[in-house]
Formats: sequence, C-alpha cells, structure tokens
Amino acid sequence: MAQVDRPVGTIYCGGGTPSLFSPESFEKILSHPALSRAPEVTLEVNPGAIERYSFADYRKAGITRASIGVQSFNSKQLVNLGRIHSVNDAETAISEALESGLEEVNIDLMYGLPQQTPEQALEDLRKAVALGPSHISWYQLTIEPKTVFARQPPVLPTLDIRADIDETGREFLQSKQYQRYEISAYAKDGKVSNHNINYWRFGDYLGIGAGAHGKYKIGTKTIRTEHRRQPRLYMTDGQPIRKTVPKEELPAEFMMNVLRLKNGVENERFLSSTGLPFRIIATKIKELRDWELIQTNKLSLTEYGYKHIDSIVEKFLPN
Repeated sequence: MAQVDRPVGTIYCGGGTPSLFSPESFEKILSHPALSRAPEVTLEVNPGAIERYSFADYRKAGITRASIGVQSFNSKQLVNLGRIHSVNDAETAISEALESGLEEVNIDLMYGLPQQTPEQALEDLRKAVALGPSHISWYQLTIEPKTVFARQPPVLPTLDIRADIDETGREFLQSKQYQRYEISAYAKDGKVSNHNINYWRFGDYLGIGAGAHGKYKIGTKTIRTEHRRQPRLYMTDGQPIRKTVPKEELPAEFMMNVLRLKNGVENERFLSSTGLPFRIIATKIKELRDWELIQTNKLSLTEYGYKHIDSIVEKFLPN
C-alpha cells in the first residue's frame, strides 16, 4: 500500500464503540512509527460503553481528543433513537473526559428529533454548553435506508420548525463563543477537528478496519476504498475494494465537501485535489456568484448560499 508512505497528520478511531478496546491496545497501535507522531488522535465514545476504562488511561495511551455520541439530553429522545445510554451516563462521560486532561472534547448532538420542539432542542444545547466541551457537533437527524426509522418513519418536526431550530441554535452557540466553522461543527477557542477539516477539504485519508472507507489521490486518479464489513472476512482478507472515481463525478464530490466549510477553500484547490482544470466548473461558479450564493474570491458559500447547499451541489452532478 504505497499511500501509507505519506505522513499521517490525524487519526480517528471511530465506527461505533472503539472505547471497548483497552488503552493498552491503543498504546500498542499508536506506537507504530507511522502513527506515533500524529498530533491529533480522536477516540469516538458511546457513553454506554466507556465504564470499563478511564479517559485518563486513554490519554496516557496517546489519545488526545474524545468525541462523545450523546445525541440528546432528553431521556425520551434517547429511547426514540435506540441509544443504550442514559442522560446520567452521558453527563458522567463528558465530565470524566474533561477532567482527564484530554486536549479536546467533542459532544455529538442531533436536532429535528421525533416531535421535538425548538425549546427542547435549545435545552439540549444549554446542557451541552454548561458542561464546557471545546467542540460541539450539532446536526439534523436524517433517516437512513434500512434502519428502523426507514421502516417505521417517526413524526418529525416540519421543515419550518427545523429551520427555526437551526437558526435559534446557531445564534445560541455563537453567543456562547462557539464559532461555526462547518455546517454542523462549532468550536471554542479555535479547537477545531483537524481530522474532519482534512476530510471536508477533500484531502486523502486511509480507512483501516472492517467496513472502513478511504480516499486518496495517485497522479490524476482519485481512488476510493472500502473494506469488508464482516470482521471475519476482513481478518481473512484485509485488502480493500478499490474504485477509481469517474472524472465526471469528481466536481460534485469535491463541492459536496468543501462547501460545507464556513471558510471554504481557494479556487486553486480544485485542481490540486481533483486533477481537473478549474475551467470545467468556471461557468457554474460564475452563475452562483452572480446569484450571490458563492463568495467572489474563493469557493465558499455566502450566508444565503449556506441555506441552499444541497441544491447548489446538485448543479455539479454529471448530466
């Protein structure tokens, strides 16, 4: 795997419940020469599966950042979402993470939950902010295919209510010095997720483990990888399935990521990230700028454009 020769800038241990791994296991993994110098190492945590080990032990093993999947501080909503943890579990996990000496702590929260009101969504944010994390990821519930919600759709807030929740919550977070740097990400004191920024800037990343996805550029080709989802098959044959992204799909994939960032990217990044000349999207970009949806000096949405990101990205899909 030639792409491993590139330096590793960030590591994200995710996929559900990596906190079931012992700190000793992470210490062994992170001692590898290719990984030992990564300045940001995130551990994704389910509050209901952290009681076996302490955050302080994970910090000593090399973890620098925790991302805690709270989703809601409302007990009924946790049941609706099928979460195995309680509100108390979540609050305890966050407090212990903050007291452990980890450099950064993120809380994942959802809004637009079944029958949720704007006040209930705001109460989730109030509780999150009161605990004092450096980062809050606040995103809208989406119904994924082949899930319980897809088979039995819940009653969700209307589009108008969800828009009201989004606006009210955004204003509240900013009033508490959490700066929005991506559509669903807010950081205090500049403590952003560098791993996610690389992803949104259409950077390269390796996916390692059952079901993991990766993306990297070799020459003018963009390669996506996907490992087998079943652990047994992954252990038998650890080689991922590789697919070259067709050139006609690259503009939409690139824009779908970079336009999520509040500050966007420079025009020149389109060429360096995709291998394609900027001129192939120049006409569409000019049109969007004329409509005041994209900033004039870089690939970054205006405040008005941010509200219409999905329809803007659709314009870059192949005909």
